[in-house]
Parts: sequence; C-alpha cells; structure tokens
Amino acid sequence: MSRAPDAALADHHASATSHKGLHYPFGDRAPEPGELIEVAPGVHWARLPVPGALKHINVWTVEEEGGVAIVDTGLPLDDCKDAWRAIFDGPLAGRTVTRVIVTHMHPDHLGLAGWLTRKFGVRLWMTRGEYLTARLLVADARPEPPEDVLAMWRGAGWSDDQIAAATARGWSMFARALHKLPDGYVRVQAGGRLGAFDTIVGSGHSPEHLCLVDPARRVMIAGDQVLPRISSNVSLTMLEPDGDPLGEWLDSLARFRAELPGDLLVLPAHGSPFTGLHTRLDALIEGHEKQLARLEERLAEAPRRAVDCFGVMFARTIDDKLLGMATGETLAHLRYLEQRGRAVREDRDGVWWWRR
Repeated sequence: MSRAPDAALADHHASATSHKGLHYPFGDRAPEPGELIEVAPGVHWARLPVPGALKHINVWTVEEEGGVAIVDTGLPLDDCKDAWRAIFDGPLAGRTVTRVIVTHMHPDHLGLAGWLTRKFGVRLWMTRGEYLTARLLVADARPEPPEDVLAMWRGAGWSDDQIAAATARGWSMFARALHKLPDGYVRVQAGGRLGAFDTIVGSGHSPEHLCLVDPARRVMIAGDQVLPRISSNVSLTMLEPDGDPLGEWLDSLARFRAELPGDLLVLPAHGSPFTGLHTRLDALIEGHEKQLARLEERLAEAPRRAVDCFGVMFARTIDDKLLGMATGETLAHLRYLEQRGRAVREDRDGVWWWRR
C-alpha cells in the first residue's frame, strides 16, 4: 500500500479494514455531503446520492496545472446538484475548474456533465466510443421502443404483459437521465496521458471505458471497470446484437491484470477505495467463469430461454424493475458460450432457445 492513503487516514481518523483479500484503508469512512477527502496527494473523493440499491456514486477531483479537474459527475438530480454546490462553496471555493472528465456514458457518471461544463465554461473529456454512443442514445429518444428491441425481449422469453409494460415506458429514459450534453468534447485515447495520469481503456460494461492510472501516486481511478464488492453489469444490447460484450469484458480484465501493478490504490465508482487490484481482477474473472460453467450445465439438461436462466445467473428474484438488466446480462453470457462453440441458439417463432 502506498504512503498516500496512510497520510489521509491520519487526517480523518479512519480505521482500515480488510475483506476477501482486499484492504480498505479508509474503512467505513466516506465523504459527507459537501466534503472532500484526500485519498492521495492532490486527489480528493466526494460522494453523491443516487436512487436504488447502489445509493451513491463516488466522484473525484484532481489537482492539475491551473486548477482542479472533475472526474465523473452524478445524475441530474437536485440532490446531486446541491452536493456539488456545497463543494464549490466549501472546499473548492475560489478554485478554477479546468475540465470535466467522464469515465463512461452511463447516466450516473455522465448525467451532470453538461451542467458542469456550462457552469464553468470548460470542455468535456471522454473516449470517442462513450461520447458518441451517448449522443446516439439521446438522439434516438422516441415514444416506443424500436422493433429490434421488442424482438430481443420476445427472443429472451418475456411475456406479453412484460413487453407491454416496458413499451408503455417509452424509449427515452436515457435521454431523460442526462442534463443536455455539450455539443462537442475532447477525445481521450488509450495509451495516452491526461495530466499526470496514464489512460487505459476497457470494454464490455460500456464501449470504451476510461480508467486513469498515476504510477507516481500509485492511484487508479477505475469508474465501474473494477468495483470492490460487486461485478459491473455486462449486457448484450440491440446496438450490437451480434457482439460479445462478456468476451470484451474478460479480455479487458485480463489485460489490466497483466499491465497494471497490483499495489495501486483503486478508486471505484461504487464502494470504498481499496488495494488488492490483482486479487479483485482474479476474483471477477473466476466469478464469471464459474457462472458460465453453471450456465452450460443448465443448457445441457434441456433447451432454455434467457428468462429460464435467471436462477443460475442471479442469487435474487428478478422482478420487473430488474428484468431489463438481468436479460441483457444473461444474453451476454449465452452469447459468450455461443461464440466459443459451447452453446447453440435456435429461433422458434421469434423466441430464442439455447442448448449446449
């Protein structure tokens, strides 16, 4: 573990904890609304509220030439805006915001990017795949889901009532979850530099997920690419129905394992900062491999639809609130098996049946 988190611990009287091979130098300590906690020299942690099971998103501020950069933004909710205002009126009072950096396109990360960039007159920095995909989804807002999406729901085994309920919600939820995006952005590419940080890009959870690694301070801003206690959702979508997002995800994790040192302080979007990167990457890869093996065994018993596989995939009951995410994740695993000759898909009147 680097010296940086030790120094922050002394400042904040936190008690370090460990769990499943990971070390949490801040223990249960987390920023209160309007507070910044220094996790490494010049790198500060804030936490914003989000609805649902996750409850929060971690965002970061980074000291750089001319002021401070913001990394990730939160949702366009009054509570999130109020939390930012408290930070700007408190620990960042009088400071210059230099730019807004977003790890990936999901609304809890990108939602307030437009609000912040306009507030401070600065640019948004993202990878091309993330920014353009977000712009596409915003532009595609419409009263009803596209036919290809309806076909995917039918193929996965959704009931007529489930399809009708999802259709009634329309196809503009993504657009509604973002403040108006900036019309332009600054492209970030893998293998480059962003201030003091190296840029490394993963895929699977989102198209081109940006992570920032500072070898000198031994810090990694990880977004959703590496979370300490949960595995990020990896879903097959109709934007790329013949893709292999789980394959991309596992390849990314293996590449990170090979390229990154194991002693980095990992700053995740959800949960607490931790050390033990290699241990966590190994656990994520192993978890998916076990899940794929269980799924393959289930398909050997009899052909299954995606909805028939939820019991293998998830430890909790999948209700209508979780149906879309669970379907995308299950299809990604089934697609992974299909791509590698471990499963075959048969279309029966628009319903997809998978067998070993």
